[in-house]
Amino acid sequence: MAENDEFGPLPGFEEPPARFESASQIARFQSEPWVQRNLFCPACGESAFERFPNNQPVADLYCGNCAEQFELKSQASRFGAKVVDGAFRTMQARIGSKENPNLMLLRYDRAAGPQDVTVIPKHFFVPAIIEERKPLAPTARRAGWVGCNILIGQVPGVGRIPLVRERRLLPRDAVVETWRRTLFLREQKLEARGWLLEVMKAVEAIGRPEFALADVYDAEDRLHVVFPNNQNVRPKIRQQLQVLRDRGFLEFSGRGTYRLR
Repeated sequence: MAENDEFGPLPGFEEPPARFESASQIARFQSEPWVQRNLFCPACGESAFERFPNNQPVADLYCGNCAEQFELKSQASRFGAKVVDGAFRTMQARIGSKENPNLMLLRYDRAAGPQDVTVIPKHFFVPAIIEERKPLAPTARRAGWVGCNILIGQVPGVGRIPLVRERRLLPRDAVVETWRRTLFLREQKLEARGWLLEVMKAVEAIGRPEFALADVYDAEDRLHVVFPNNQNVRPKIRQQLQVLRDRGFLEFSGRGTYRLR
């Protein structure tokens, strides 16, 4: 990576070989090498991306320095609240696995090349954000196959880490700091992680860095829907705020007030 890449516009894609006809072939040929040449790993900050061999079951890239794995999805349109992924059962099974890759989303312009890149760390993946799709029709080649959508719109904002905005690479130190800020989630079991993520979303929805416990209680009705078997939502909220405080995500200011760090 050139020294000034973090300050100037990033280069575009290389021209694909004439033998490639499908858009998916071209996107794969262009996007993975582009990431290798131009991006750093958001987990460690090193420019050490390597490509897995073709037909790797899950991941596309890995960091040669810290070994974090990434699944890369690229498209010309902006990513919405859902991202289409593979088999539903496979995705549900791999969420709790250490081998589950992080998700990298690359939006490109067909003429200008990559425009935005966002990474969602794997510790933000919980069963609630994996949506089952309808089985393929009996007339389809893979009749009955059930895919899934990843509901990235339900991931807290802090879990959608931008690497590139409008063709410009974001500062390396800031990206790595954002990544490390939530690494404590990897130590949590899936159910506990789900609660922490929902409380993090409730805190974000308040819209200001300093807030009171009562502000978080405003999410009580929504949390009853998300966790219908829990009849003690307020104590659970307080418990999660304490975990977030102990992990350095929040700061307790006294008198029932908190501040985002």
